[in-house]
Amino acid sequence: MVRIPIVLTIAGSDSCGGAGIEADLKVFAALNVHGVVALTAVTAQNTLSVSGIFSIPADFVGRQIDVVAEDFGIDAAKTGMLYSQEIVSVVSNRVKRYGFPLVVDPVMISKSGVQLLREDAIKSMVKELLPLTTVLTPNIPEAEFLSGFEIRSVNDMSRAARKICEYGVKAVVVKGGHLKGKESPDVLAYEGKIEILPSPHIESKTTHGTGCIFSAAIAAEIAKGLSIIDSVRRAKELVILAVKYGLNIGKGYGPVNPMVMLYRESSRYQVIREIEEALKLLRHIRNLEYFIPEVGMNIAMAIPYAIDINDVAAVPGRIVKSINGVRIPECVKFGASSHLARYILKIMEYNVNLRSALNIRYDPEVLEALKSLGLKASSYDRKLEPKEIKNIEGATIPWGVEQAISKHGSIPDVIYHTGDVGKEPMIVIFAKNARETIDILIRVSSELKI
Repeated sequence: MVRIPIVLTIAGSDSCGGAGIEADLKVFAALNVHGVVALTAVTAQNTLSVSGIFSIPADFVGRQIDVVAEDFGIDAAKTGMLYSQEIVSVVSNRVKRYGFPLVVDPVMISKSGVQLLREDAIKSMVKELLPLTTVLTPNIPEAEFLSGFEIRSVNDMSRAARKICEYGVKAVVVKGGHLKGKESPDVLAYEGKIEILPSPHIESKTTHGTGCIFSAAIAAEIAKGLSIIDSVRRAKELVILAVKYGLNIGKGYGPVNPMVMLYRESSRYQVIREIEEALKLLRHIRNLEYFIPEVGMNIAMAIPYAIDINDVAAVPGRIVKSINGVRIPECVKFGASSHLARYILKIMEYNVNLRSALNIRYDPEVLEALKSLGLKASSYDRKLEPKEIKNIEGATIPWGVEQAISKHGSIPDVIYHTGDVGKEPMIVIFAKNARETIDILIRVSSELKI
């Protein structure tokens, strides 16, 4: 059997499940490593504040690390909330004893302003733990404290990262989430070099646990044998998705959603099965060729949390009319239809549940039949498309969806256009899944009695 990597989280428990060991274990599960725990503190907290902290005795923290190391071994570890000087010293001792790579998230202050690392513990962390650290992941306030620099720019982040490396840390990632602007780059200092890791600034209130899952993901990837730079990059990918698709719960900063990676990958097979079943139904529609545009028909469906065309499956080559009737390919692949994928990806920005689309020939009677079924329909005029949009490859459809939604005042079930020079008129039907889109077409066919 292939041995699964063992990754240890040395951190506190978060009673609202958004940060601490609860978040770390979700990351480990999503990244296919086995997570083990050395609990340092139990907190009473929610998305608004930390109302209480119960510290675990330092010798018991050490015992938790010992029993795991002696039984499983430890391929990598991360620290979160260490809280006391005694715990920092015990953790430092165990890192020396067992020699595992260590990612340190220097958790000092909670979002609500509660101190999570005592003053004497900060001194011990700098003196004892940082020289043993493989990767340190401070946010900007933490980097300012550790470097003594005020940070207002990427250049400041680079200076601070270099300075913090002088404590003996192998690599430092200064996280840019506190920077103001459209970008929130991270800065990695490693082996005397600086690398800027760009990322967009995501306006979100689902950021509780961001630092925890970032450090946990780095540790997981290092445990799997990746380099430091590749581990950091993979961790950034997870964090961006986890924040973008965070859980909108609680009255304060909602928790991130690190399981999004697992949900995305596990849904791919089901999406293909859904389209395959829809294609079987399609074969039984009477006079199917009536609905097929000259450019061909396709049916597509996205995985949950889709981010690009490769997250949308469709039929390669489209469904087309031929001299022998309608040709329906049996193969379904991801990335097979950029046309429908752009429709789906854009409409999912407004309603994440509308994950499937079907394009059919434009016909006023078909359009009326769709409306008679109670479906909301809206349109856009390709002749009004701005020149700057036309000049950008793939920009027409997202622009058209925005126009149709704005025109209707809500999210339609059907979007159509009446064409332009060299562009065939088209109707696009949206639904929650591929089966539903075909069910709509079956009902339209029955309504028209063709």
